[in-house]
Amino acid sequence: MKNQNLYSEYKSGRILYLYTKLINGESINKAQEAEYFGVHQRSIQRDIDDLRAFFENQIAEGLGSKQLVYDKTMNCYCLRSKDQAALSNSEILAVCKILLESRSMCKSEMEPIISKLVDACVPKKNRAVVRALVSNEMFHYIEPQHHKPFVQSIWDIGNAIQQQKMMRIIYAKQDSTMVERIVKPVGIMFSEYYFYLTAFIDGIDRKTEYHNPDDIFPTIYRIDRIQEFEILDKKFDIPYKDRFEEGEFRKRVQFMYGGRLRNIKFRYTGKNVEAVLDRLPTAKILEKDDSGYVITAEVFGDGIDMWIRSQGEMVKLVSDICNCEKVSNQKN
Repeated sequence: MKNQNLYSEYKSGRILYLYTKLINGESINKAQEAEYFGVHQRSIQRDIDDLRAFFENQIAEGLGSKQLVYDKTMNCYCLRSKDQAALSNSEILAVCKILLESRSMCKSEMEPIISKLVDACVPKKNRAVVRALVSNEMFHYIEPQHHKPFVQSIWDIGNAIQQQKMMRIIYAKQDSTMVERIVKPVGIMFSEYYFYLTAFIDGIDRKTEYHNPDDIFPTIYRIDRIQEFEILDKKFDIPYKDRFEEGEFRKRVQFMYGGRLRNIKFRYTGKNVEAVLDRLPTAKILEKDDSGYVITAEVFGDGIDMWIRSQGEMVKLVSDICNCEKVSNQKN
């Protein structure tokens, strides 16, 4: 009787109750709700129709992407993404596992991100299962040694990139010396535990400061080592043909070490050539025989030398050519 007095006479309260269930990932069974509220099923149906119209209006005005649909198999109403952009339980689990394995953030930032992903994307009935599958990794999560929160910084830097605004940064080098730079930010990348800012240095003498004055690639900065930064009002412009393409750069760089653009050829005698091709996305197999493979790859920077040394006797370098002609062509 209490539920009937509270909700049946005041439709707005009943609709708010149903709306709260829906946005929390729960479903609505018409018969069960009618019994709970002490009203006829037609009243619940009218409530559902009103909620469906509300969600459709939200979509039309660009304020949401959820629509209220009837699930025949479950005999209930629930929210679904209109554009099917919602992630499945398995997809959310995969994303959570990737995030945890990356060890890219301090625990105070990683933990709420995982929790929000599960709460926002996984139906309530499945959340306990997903949480159980990641809880042990979360409990034993080891954060990077810098212990520095920086997620908000990534967003601020991303806005500077999007708006093509120059930045002033104070950066701690690997030897702990501090440098101040005015830079043109062009990209944010992730590799081996760390996020990086790629940026062109403004107002620097390339002949005296660069090992390769003709280097057309941006400088790489680890974001957690940026001690201070300021987004300036001054804008910069890079012609479309000279734009920095993160995807192309990422295929060629190893361990985010700078250097020259190189064409390397090597013999691989290990058992897992797939791992080599995954590590070096530009790699191509030139020859295959009983003893191994001859592989070529276009790479950028000195990080490839670290990888070659890490493979021991399985990798023997055959040739290493600086791709000067390609650098010159790209520069023009």
